[in-house]
Formats: sequence, structure tokens, C-alpha cells
Amino acid sequence: MMTRNNNNKRGNFRAVARMAVVLATTGVVGACAVPPSDPVQLTTAAQLTPPSPSTRDLQQLPPPRGRVVAAVYGFRDQTGQYKPSPESSFSTSVTQGAASMLIKALKDSGWYTPVERESLQELLTERRIVRAMEFPGEQNAGTDVPPLLPASILLDGGIIAYESNLRTGGIGARFLGVGASTQYRMDQVTINLRSIDIRTGAILHSVSTTKTIFSYEVTPNVYKFVNYTDLLEFEAGVTSNEPAQLSVKEAIEAAVIHLTIQGIKDGNWRLRDQADWNSPIIQRYLAAAQSDVYNVVQGSTAAVANTVSTPDSGEGKPPSSL
Repeated sequence: MMTRNNNNKRGNFRAVARMAVVLATTGVVGACAVPPSDPVQLTTAAQLTPPSPSTRDLQQLPPPRGRVVAAVYGFRDQTGQYKPSPESSFSTSVTQGAASMLIKALKDSGWYTPVERESLQELLTERRIVRAMEFPGEQNAGTDVPPLLPASILLDGGIIAYESNLRTGGIGARFLGVGASTQYRMDQVTINLRSIDIRTGAILHSVSTTKTIFSYEVTPNVYKFVNYTDLLEFEAGVTSNEPAQLSVKEAIEAAVIHLTIQGIKDGNWRLRDQADWNSPIIQRYLAAAQSDVYNVVQGSTAAVANTVSTPDSGEGKPPSSL
């Protein structure tokens, strides 16, 4: 009789303990669900966009004899790709601000002087306002306002492809209820950039670059009975995704470098010091353009030491040559 009473007491104690745990958990979750009354505060400061490998190469290009004045009217998303549901049926997979990335890449290279063309109408309106303020009531007002800088070349192109789930996979293992798993996914974005002579409309160069977007997830987990009635379950995870907009930025910067080096090779624009043609960075990208498998970022310059190529003298090239 005494044993039965002890068992009943133990059962009642366990029931009360479980009920207390459930009530405590419910209280904590309910407290977290109450919306805060204080306004949200900033926790981190904004930072400059981190540089990519191509950004460093772009800023280390040898200086030109003279900068090329380039106009960019737009650099559109031509993929037609949207994020899959349930994320959004109307949000695009790639950034719509590729033109701004291209203009910044042109400025960072030190080889080009971009002129404003996307907001040309707004610029012309502001110039008319300046003329009206400085020369009120005069018909020939604005003679002292400097003219707009004409471009030598037009840069056009766009984001031409975005392929998702090109390669997916994973692996996992479990022993006695303890295990871990990992999954990965690879996407790919492709951009095209071409330079056009504004006097003849001839396409001087056309470059396509591709960047792989890599994502992975690591998940450790535990699923085990600690006794006949109690189950221990634990799960955690870490996910890392390359930002798609930074991958587009990397592809655009790589295209600007290749376009610049092709222009040097063909004599459309020239180096300040012709000896810089043999610099490792130019020879590395030149070798990448001549090979389909060469990794321009991680490759070694020793592999291109015997590259035989000289820049064109520029004779007979379009009048925009520098």
C-alpha cells in the first residue's frame, strides 16, 4: 500500500512539474508577442559597400594617357526573372540599379569620365533655371553657362541571364540520434557590356562575364530518448548566402576591366606608359580573355609570362581613340 501511494505521489508531482513548465513557456512566448511601445533604435552604423576582388583590380589598373568620356543611358535587367513564390511573385531576382553600379565602376577605374545621361532631362531643366536666374529677361541669356560635355563612346548592355538552382546537393549523417547535415545551392548571373563609337555607331568591343552565386546551410541536430517517457530534441542551423547585388557588381567590374584591356589591345585608348602593358594585372586579364578556363582572380601571373601580345598602334582606329 505504501509503495502504491509513493507511485501516485510521484506521478502527481511529475504532472504538476510538466504543467508548470508549460505555463512558464506560454508566459514567455506571450510576453515576447506583446509589441514594444518604444521606437526601434539603430544598432549598427551604415558602412561602405565592401570591395570585391575585381574592385581591387579595377583600382590598380595602370593610368591612361587620357580619360575616355563615356555615356551610360541605361543598363537594364533583361532576364525577366522573378523571385519564386512564396517569397514574392513580383520582386525581381536581380537588382534594378545596375546602371549606377556601372557608372561607379567606370569612375573607380580611372580610365573613364562618365557623363550624366539617365537624368538628362532633369539636368537640362536645372540649366534652364540657372540661365533664367543669372540673365533674367534677356533673349540670349546663358552665354556664360558652359556647354555639356559630349561623350566619345556609349556604353550599353545589361543583365542578360540569371539561372537559379544550377546545382544543388547536400550530405548528412546520424548516429544514436545525434547528427548533422549540410546543403548547398549554386545560382549564376551573366551580364553583357559593349562600347559603341558615337560618331559611326560601330560596336568597338563586347564583353560577357558570369558570376556564380553560392549558398549553403549547415544544420546539427539531436533526437534522442533520455528515458522511456522523455524525449530530447535539439536543432540549430547556419545559412550563408552570397548577395545577388554584390555578385552583379562583381560581374560588372570584371566586364569593365576586360573592356578596358581590349580597348588598349586594339588601340582605341592608350596607356600613359606603354611599358605598363607588361604589368601582371593586364597580362592576367588578357590571358583570361584568351582562355575559357583561366581563373582571373586566383590564377598566378607565372602562367601568363609567355603571353605574346602587343597593343595596337591605333592607326586607322575610330576618331574617339586616345
